[in-house]
Amino acid sequence: MSQDSLTFKVSRLYRVNGEGALRAFADLSIADSILIRGIRIIEGQKGLFVSMPKQQGKDSRWYDTVRPLSKEMREEISTTVLTAYKSE
Repeated sequence: MSQDSLTFKVSRLYRVNGEGALRAFADLSIADSILIRGIRIIEGQKGLFVSMPKQQGKDSRWYDTVRPLSKEMREEISTTVLTAYKSE
């Protein structure tokens, strides 16, 4: 399956009100076959960006639980999630 045939859709978006950098959580479905839960939308110094789900290890460090393997895939996920955030 090539990346061109994959469809990305935000299935849930939950906005967070508060003073921190976190703006929202999102769930993203890929090709109606895979669901990525817990994507975070963060307000950084250079604007909004997408952060993949993380899990805390036994060493108290945080590790990505989902990682796009190509720059194109990461950009497609970011574009889809940020577009849904801005349009809601």
